[in-house]
Amino acid sequence: MKPSPFIGVINRTDAFLMKNSLVLLFVAALLLANPFDCWGAAGDRQQCQWTVDGESRTAVIKPAEKTGVGPAPLVFGWHGHGGTATGCERWGLEALWPEAIFVYAQGLPTLGRLTDPEGKKSGWQSQSGVMKNRDLKIFDTILEDLRGKFSIDEKRIYSTGHSNGGGMTYLLAEQRPGVFAAIAPCASAKLRRGASGNPIPVLHVLGENDPLVKPEWQYSTIETVKQINQCARDPVSWGDSGALSALMYQSGNGSPLVVATHRGGHEYPKGAAELIVRFFKEQSLHKK
Repeated sequence: MKPSPFIGVINRTDAFLMKNSLVLLFVAALLLANPFDCWGAAGDRQQCQWTVDGESRTAVIKPAEKTGVGPAPLVFGWHGHGGTATGCERWGLEALWPEAIFVYAQGLPTLGRLTDPEGKKSGWQSQSGVMKNRDLKIFDTILEDLRGKFSIDEKRIYSTGHSNGGGMTYLLAEQRPGVFAAIAPCASAKLRRGASGNPIPVLHVLGENDPLVKPEWQYSTIETVKQINQCARDPVSWGDSGALSALMYQSGNGSPLVVATHRGGHEYPKGAAELIVRFFKEQSLHKK
């Protein structure tokens, strides 16, 4: 019996499908190995993108410049309302701590209670449960993916932010207890009042003439932190940097509070980066 002319076609079709299946499997493996997309040379500043709840989110990631010395510290930085992820790079933290990994996420259009009632500018959720927790989710997503990409020191994860980004930092400390070794909000206040919360080392940068986030609001937040951290009533000098003068309130539970004040307003003041990096280097999470 002569072989059917269709047999050769079927065999060629099977070979084509098998070849392309292998290609698809290879692509799928790449996608699984790279859970998020990044652009930039390895070891250099990278622009990364995720999709969370159907929404595109981005962040700038700066890997540690000095490697091979063990797991790296990880610092999250959150811009103020209307700011950008790349704008956080101007704070100057990276040059002071080349051993650390820095992450600057980009906010989404957010209602600003003080300056942006139409919600056209980028920002962060101010409390848990609003905006479907979109910003808590992007933090969780970034942290989980970075754990798979870099060697991270789990005892040295930190957060800092300016204005609305400082509020995001306070929110993360409250909603993600046990993750951060210390936080450093600047020109910001914790929205939810009350002394409930988890002790955590805090460095708070405050402008005595801040016209936007009033100093009395910030001092109210500082008093709350003092209660949570069981701080001593009288502070001790912690040094100066630029126009900043810093006082430390020792803590009964190992979570000191440093208040760094300057005579300016709502800006990110000169010298803040030096104090923040110094404070972070002194704090390590005590995990078993």
